Amino acid sequence: MNNDILDALARVLDERKQAAPESSYVASLHHKGLNKILEKMGEECTETLIAAKDADHSGNHDDLVYETADLWFHTLVMLSHFNVHPDAVLNELARRFNVSGHAEKAARATTPPTPAAE
Repeated sequence: MNNDILDALARVLDERKQAAPESSYVASLHHKGLNKILEKMGEECTETLIAAKDADHSGNHDDLVYETADLWFHTLVMLSHFNVHPDAVLNELARRFNVSGHAEKAARATTPPTPAAE
């Protein structure tokens, strides 16, 4: 089910790139360009960090989930800007599965990253 959601969202985000900026929020972000998309990602990242700190104190994770969804959404908009499907990120996560984080980081220091699938 979750891959279906990512696929559907990727299709919508791709369609909105060509839409008139006044027709949707995503279309307006694409129209304003990469800097605006990255600015929104930064805002959402900060809000997610604050929600995590609040959740740590309160034990309530509702805002953390909400803000993380916003951050993921805007990350998907950024990927869409570059014509990168979310599967490229999922494939990279799958590649890293059962690989030591220390070993993976050490490998990055000596090996250039592979191009993302489009």
